[in-house]
Amino acid sequence: MTLIVQKYGGTSVGSPALIHGVAAQINRVRARGGQIAVVVSAMGDSTDRLLDLARELTPEPDACELDALLATGEQVSVALLAMALRATGTPAKSFTGAQAGIMTSSVHGKARIESIDANRLQEELAAGIVPVIAGFQGIDTNGNITTIGRGGSDTTAVAIAVALRADECQILTDVDGVFTTDPRMVADARCLDRLSFEEMLELSGQGSRVLHLRAVEFARKYNMPLRVLSAFRASAGTLICAEENAVEAARVAGIAFNRDEAQFNFIGLPDVPGTAVTVLKPVSDANIDVDMIVVSAARGGKTDLSFTVHRDDYVQTEKIATSLIKGFPDTGLVSNNAVAKLSVVGVGMRSHAGVATQMFETMAREGINVRLVSTSEIKISILIDEADLERAVRALHESYGLDRS
Repeated sequence: MTLIVQKYGGTSVGSPALIHGVAAQINRVRARGGQIAVVVSAMGDSTDRLLDLARELTPEPDACELDALLATGEQVSVALLAMALRATGTPAKSFTGAQAGIMTSSVHGKARIESIDANRLQEELAAGIVPVIAGFQGIDTNGNITTIGRGGSDTTAVAIAVALRADECQILTDVDGVFTTDPRMVADARCLDRLSFEEMLELSGQGSRVLHLRAVEFARKYNMPLRVLSAFRASAGTLICAEENAVEAARVAGIAFNRDEAQFNFIGLPDVPGTAVTVLKPVSDANIDVDMIVVSAARGGKTDLSFTVHRDDYVQTEKIATSLIKGFPDTGLVSNNAVAKLSVVGVGMRSHAGVATQMFETMAREGINVRLVSTSEIKISILIDEADLERAVRALHESYGLDRS
């Protein structure tokens, strides 16, 4: 018998009417003769409201108590969905993360799933009962409630699917699947039938917010097929699975972007071993993630070092960079927090030449200056002025023919 694990996000269960709609979708799966387990997020913006309540009491809530508070959001939704299913005659039972056997590390707010004891869930499924499981949460070895960070319900769903040896993990959301780029920006953006894990990892890591990066990593590690589809309309969605070498992949599968970038450029650093460490280590010691890093070719004993950080870290990084520059009296510093990163992704890049050339030709034709470039085997990322982002995405989407199957 086919076993599906479905995950419904907060927008899908944001009201009693929507919860009834989710119950109807679950019953349609059961009517086809399959088993189903369900993972649910908190209703609508309830997590944000709980967080606001905590911060009204104290600007720095205790991490352990904050996890105990935030976990209640999912407990509300799973109980309500189980009630809705029972009202239709479908046997269902709600589970907190702890009741579902989800064991995590003890890092509150950013816990990682370490193991799942799926025996109880398997017993319920064998008895014909639909387990409705709270996403985003688990329990550590000390019995403390933990949460696994924003987007954690996606990761919960994949982990449950792996533990139950499900045939597929379905992430139901407010879009029809994974598109070639953001359809709000490009009207001709197309919903993709299929992506490899590697492509989805790159798209998620470069700004596509359809799937949480940790969930895709988990799915790839255990080869669990993922499907992204609409919670509100009937659609085949996008299947994300292992790459099939027999299929001639498109050169570019999709375009992702991230507006939240800031750039720092050290000009004229001494070209000696250890200079890059001297610059970058204080940034990483401040728990700031560095993204794109480019070191220019040396000239006259000098070199340039550029890197990007998240825009939220701009002010703190600028303070660090300003302090560092005092140790290099002949070095200049230029920073910019009005930049954006754009990435083209596709496993077909491995066997198709000219993808990068086409990208730079398109940018030149549009009069868009490329500030930084970084590449991987299936990705090319460029840093451009944020003001040029939408024009660049539209031009590249047309240039690579992503509006066509």
